[in-house]
Amino acid sequence: MKNTARLIAIISLSASVASCCQAPKSEGPVYLDDSQPIEARVEDALSRMTLEEKVKVIHAQSKFSSAGVPRLGIPELWTTDGPHGIRPEVLWDEWDQAGWTNDSCVAFPALTCLAATWNEDMSALYGKSIGEEARFREKDILLGPGVNIYRTPLNGRNFEYMGEDPYLASRMVVPYVQEVQKNGVAVCVKHYALNNQESKRHEYDAVVDDRTLYEIYLPAFKAAVQEGGAWSIMGAYNFYKGQHACHNEYLLNDILKGEWGFDGVVISDWGGTHETDQAITNGLDLEFGTWTDGLTMGATNGYDAYYLADPYLEKLRNGTASEDVLDDKVRRVLRLMFRTAMNNDKPAGSMCSPEHYDAARKIAGEGIVLLKNDNDVLPIDLSSAGKIAVIGENAIKMMTVGGGSSSLKAQHECTPLEGLIAAAGDRIVYERGYVGDVSGSYNGVVTGQDLSESRSEEQLIADAVALAKTADAVIFVGGLNKASHQDCEDSDRYHLELPYAQDKVIEALAEANPNLAVVIISGNAVAMPWIDNVNAVVEGWYIGSQMGHALADVLFGKVNPSGKLPFTFPAKLEDNGAHALNAYDPADLSVEYKEGIYVGYRWAEKQNIKPLFAFGHGLSYTDFTYGDAECAKASVKAGSNVTVSVDVTNSGKVAGKEVVQLYIGDDESSVDRPVKELKGFRKISLEPGETKTVTFTIEPDMLKYFDAAKHEWVLENGKFTAYVGSASDDIRTTVQFEVR
Repeated sequence: MKNTARLIAIISLSASVASCCQAPKSEGPVYLDDSQPIEARVEDALSRMTLEEKVKVIHAQSKFSSAGVPRLGIPELWTTDGPHGIRPEVLWDEWDQAGWTNDSCVAFPALTCLAATWNEDMSALYGKSIGEEARFREKDILLGPGVNIYRTPLNGRNFEYMGEDPYLASRMVVPYVQEVQKNGVAVCVKHYALNNQESKRHEYDAVVDDRTLYEIYLPAFKAAVQEGGAWSIMGAYNFYKGQHACHNEYLLNDILKGEWGFDGVVISDWGGTHETDQAITNGLDLEFGTWTDGLTMGATNGYDAYYLADPYLEKLRNGTASEDVLDDKVRRVLRLMFRTAMNNDKPAGSMCSPEHYDAARKIAGEGIVLLKNDNDVLPIDLSSAGKIAVIGENAIKMMTVGGGSSSLKAQHECTPLEGLIAAAGDRIVYERGYVGDVSGSYNGVVTGQDLSESRSEEQLIADAVALAKTADAVIFVGGLNKASHQDCEDSDRYHLELPYAQDKVIEALAEANPNLAVVIISGNAVAMPWIDNVNAVVEGWYIGSQMGHALADVLFGKVNPSGKLPFTFPAKLEDNGAHALNAYDPADLSVEYKEGIYVGYRWAEKQNIKPLFAFGHGLSYTDFTYGDAECAKASVKAGSNVTVSVDVTNSGKVAGKEVVQLYIGDDESSVDRPVKELKGFRKISLEPGETKTVTFTIEPDMLKYFDAAKHEWVLENGKFTAYVGSASDDIRTTVQFEVR
């Protein structure tokens, strides 16, 4: 249907061109002349549109498209989920797939893994690759990336986001946005804002003070807009200040379009629009998914009945709504069209290319985090290893299907077991160990796996232990999956613990064989009551099509792990600020962010809590030695930059990459501030014995806090400390400087 509609648009466009070519050039449509500035083309197209055509382009015409103006040769806009791969084509009015045979994709790692690379080059590679896939499929808008902050480890959608720290998320989102849009495909950064849980996501009202809003929950969105140049933003489902985020005066008009100067389109989340008057006045530009099944439910719930459709048109006709406000929305949509659907300079794109598979594997390898490695259990030396026991359902379960709107139809998915066998051959022997989620379908995409199991829990554990006792090394692959109440849209987790009695399996395996490595597949932190009995632990994330190969690369030492955690692993749920203050309850409709700015490591350090694994933590198969940090000037005038340098040496025996992290603490603040906050990071590659100097430039804005009473960022005089290290809890050197 999409191709047919676009063909009509092309024919109309050709007719318009032919028509205008018969007239003097000055009388032809400027909007067809791509040598003209976009703003001139927008105004020209707007001036030619009828009232009905203007309204038509600001709401959906199908599940994933909005209308163009065939009379003027203006094409439709086509959107697609998701941030980790291009969703299969769906039926016009339904969520289920359309049954195409050429709409498979490369599944890229989930964004938690991308954030764990702490490497902006990996973000650029990700954006370039997924942007090329979206372009090849003729998509105009990619619904992602997501940058909501990791507030609680129970949020079922954390795997789609970039962690707990606003600075890290800000730096990682910008290259993604820029590289996607070089393909003539708009990103739609989501979910703006304060969508930090899935429980009651359509109903809860986030109660957040302005300082917390500006310091923690907005910076990544701001960076995507002002530095990345994002062409569209998706509103969130939740309320804020008593208004839905998809039509919210403060978030959309005052901050996004006012303070940040956003010139793109605000798109509703699917079903996020609830009222015509607020949708008109409070910043929404393009409405999608308002609980319609399209033609199957008739006109009362069809696309013309959307809040920004016939109800809006009626208000315009009777004079109760201003056409000036409508024109602002249409200008934004037209501007988006000229940047995407009517952009004649777009590259062709590519789909499922070898380069994209290589990119997925490379990003995954850089994002996998080595959490613990006592007694050098890892890497497993294939030149001397005999039998290697692989145990756990997640070693065989496909993870690209399920989890909500990010579910994919991957052209190929290499499971952990397949990847390990490809690398180690018949030395790999498998036992299941536990039974978890045996389902394998989402919106008509089916994995085809038969995960049925007749053995009891006790027998599964006994069989796994028997195998482990005969093996030279044991790899347990477990964690979470994409089922409801795990890592899944529309539901939060019930608890921090591993499901399906996995703790019992791990304890039994640790007793059976000390050469045990536990690989956690998840997008969230999990409790590890067995941590003292296990020598090696790896956070493997959801890493898409190349999961098995990337895990094998790290476990067998082909790739030296260099990932760092983008969020804190608390030892217990109550060590998280939101839970310590009873500020998260899945039944609450008013969610007060009582912890304020103390999210993640900020809370742990304020309360002097030792986490299970700290923000920024990640080990290597080599060692890195830090010299003393040096500051170019011990005292600088306010408004001047501060330069901090440190030498880092690979003091081990193999090449590796280290993420050098810079945190800043305000030692003399007049207001309550965190002990320290991330303000810089560099990922460097070092050969054994090699030393590199890492230099950070600290700009004045990095030292400011948000004064809610003044509604401005404030830099105070006084002493600051720069903390440089390998993790938030592994500071190797400090240096103090003064701002006057």
